[in-house]
Amino acid sequence: MNLRRIRVVAFKEWREIVRDRLFFALAFFVPSLLMLLFGYGLSLDVENIPLAIVDYDQSVTSRDYAHRFTDSRYFSFQGYARHEKEVEKLVIDNTLRAVIVIPPQFGQNLKAGRSAEVQTWIDGTFPFRALTTKGYVTAINAAINVENLSAHFSAMTGISQEKIRSSLQPVKLETRYLYNQEVKSIWSVAPKLIMVILMLSPPFLTALGVVREKESGAIYNVYSSTLSRGEYLIGKLLPYVGISIVNACALSGFALLLFGAPFKGDPLFFLISTILYVICTTGIGLLVSVMVNTQVAAMVGTAIVTVVPAVLYSGMIIPIPSLSAIAAVIAHLLPGMYYAEITIGSFLKGVGFAALWMDLLILTLYAAALFTAGFLAFHKRPDN
Repeated sequence: MNLRRIRVVAFKEWREIVRDRLFFALAFFVPSLLMLLFGYGLSLDVENIPLAIVDYDQSVTSRDYAHRFTDSRYFSFQGYARHEKEVEKLVIDNTLRAVIVIPPQFGQNLKAGRSAEVQTWIDGTFPFRALTTKGYVTAINAAINVENLSAHFSAMTGISQEKIRSSLQPVKLETRYLYNQEVKSIWSVAPKLIMVILMLSPPFLTALGVVREKESGAIYNVYSSTLSRGEYLIGKLLPYVGISIVNACALSGFALLLFGAPFKGDPLFFLISTILYVICTTGIGLLVSVMVNTQVAAMVGTAIVTVVPAVLYSGMIIPIPSLSAIAAVIAHLLPGMYYAEITIGSFLKGVGFAALWMDLLILTLYAAALFTAGFLAFHKRPDN
């Protein structure tokens, strides 16, 4: 293994990257652009839900009930309607996502101690959003019920509402959110976006860089040279690994400074893990480039083996425990899941090597296996 030869190959590859302006932009600007697009466009927070209220009762009690929803930050009140038909079209065209229908004699029933039924329409086209909206409505309604019951029994018995309220709720649930105290989805999404983008960008760059020499015929110079397979592959991959590390630092900066995600872990551990992950994803691009001979095929092949695993089998959107048994096995066979655990642990949980050493070890083994496979698959003689 001659270090000088490796350095020459790496320098030549870097000059090729700089000379091609489109490829240079693809290498440095596209990852940052993807971070901005996904960071601002992918939000899992369910707030400001468009809401309208149909109040057939028009009483003080019904208006007070409606005020609990219109005053909530989870709903964006769009106004009252006189009849359900007025809001039906607005629900169909997505102007409204929820409707509260208060029946006639709502206030009279409550004052007489009778139950009153309130209807809720929720747009179920987005199940996650619909279930969360239902949770908001249920929680607000439960709080109103406790207040009404305590006020009713207090008027009958003379006991203070506080005592009655404590009797109606003998078990008080106090929730404490760990690691993400403000429950901001972007704090969880931004670190995982680093994983996703580093799964997409390095393989594309590597696959296109190697296959480009096949299409231009420059690969025959390598075949006829005294370069060994290892010297050529290491020198070829080094610029892409370096570019991806720079991009990883930029993406981490976006997550910290632009999206406000806190970083509580060990920076050195995170850097080492990121380098190993970049080597893994670069190795994926190497394998694809060995198998195909055109840049179009390289792009298609890389997209197939990176985009779907990065989004669906890494815990980016769907938690790994929520996947089916087969999908969970697939997730454990891919490096994205392990690096996602490291990013979340480093950013939000403040853990390091002691807790995440197994994920780091698996990334190390994955990187070694991918480079070995690429080394064995690459031959210095064209196939006949």
